[in-house]
Amino acid sequence: MRLLVCAGGTGGGIYPALTAVMELLRQGLSKEDVLWVGTAGEMEETLVPRAGLTLTTIRGGAIAGVPWRVKLINAARLAGSLIPSGRILRRFRPDVMLMTGGYMSVPVALVAWLRRVPIVIFLPDVEPGAAIKAVMPLAAKVACTSPDSRQFVPAAKLVVTGYPLRHELERAAQMSREAALAQFDLQPGRPTLLAFGGSRGSQNINRALLAALPDLLPTLQIIHISGTLTWPEVEANLARLPEAQRAFYRAYPYLHEEMGAALRAADLMVTRAGASVMGEAPAFALPSILVPLTWAWRYQKVNADFLTRHGAAVQLTDETLAAKLAATVKGLLHDETKLAGMRTAVQTLHQPAAAAKLAEVLMTTGRAMGLS
Repeated sequence: MRLLVCAGGTGGGIYPALTAVMELLRQGLSKEDVLWVGTAGEMEETLVPRAGLTLTTIRGGAIAGVPWRVKLINAARLAGSLIPSGRILRRFRPDVMLMTGGYMSVPVALVAWLRRVPIVIFLPDVEPGAAIKAVMPLAAKVACTSPDSRQFVPAAKLVVTGYPLRHELERAAQMSREAALAQFDLQPGRPTLLAFGGSRGSQNINRALLAALPDLLPTLQIIHISGTLTWPEVEANLARLPEAQRAFYRAYPYLHEEMGAALRAADLMVTRAGASVMGEAPAFALPSILVPLTWAWRYQKVNADFLTRHGAAVQLTDETLAAKLAATVKGLLHDETKLAGMRTAVQTLHQPAAAAKLAEVLMTTGRAMGLS
């Protein structure tokens, strides 16, 4: 089977696609039979080659939620990407296409549909974004993280797989909390907060946390992943911290291999409500304080509402974050009964073997189109 993957932009779409590909490779698919299409300058330029896969890029850009001038420029770029997309498909001749979102996926999916290549969408969020909504009528199957997506996806196309979690994260979820804390030289028995604003970082989460450090560090310990764009401000603040506070504070621009240990070490996480939280929080039984990104379509709010409704998270907004973060964190971490209830609630949302389920959807969709 020859697999075309179109996933880019954010880790919430890239990582589950990578995980599904790794599962197919484990089952015998060759790396030469996988081609990844992404956008230059995005995360996939780093992550896909690191996995030993071939990456090619096309031009694209957002159309929803941007000024009209940017909308027109990006629409022209996407239209112009139809020709290179056609060349890619003629040269690679895929048997099936996997898409997880991103505007550059749209011209590729359109060409795939015209060439009768079956399209499988993986929907990492509860609600599809604009690109997935545009391609959904062309898709053969839509694999979903959550059964709540049934309100957005035709029943005949919907398959609930869960969120494919990277194998290294699955392994980390099985390690002891003491071993995870030891990787960061932190103490067992002291409540641990993980703060993470995404690969690029959240300036609002970072600044609210930095302001709250003097109030939190006397009784807590913190793993802070700032994101690469906002790291200089966090690094400068770290240099100014008193030694007594620095002993219980670990700050990083980003974590790759150590991310699983950070999730396992934490008792509570404060983060955005992107797609990855839908898989990571349940797998690690990790309660969350979610701060949905206001301008990110509305999918982050829908994700946050899903987890909150199930008792797995509480929500703050960018507007209330600075005033309420410290009190919310301390209120949860010092209330073991409340935290234990949230831990149980989020754990019930975990769907194991999601990568194998998504890989099976890809294989069966290909076979249904007459593939061997």
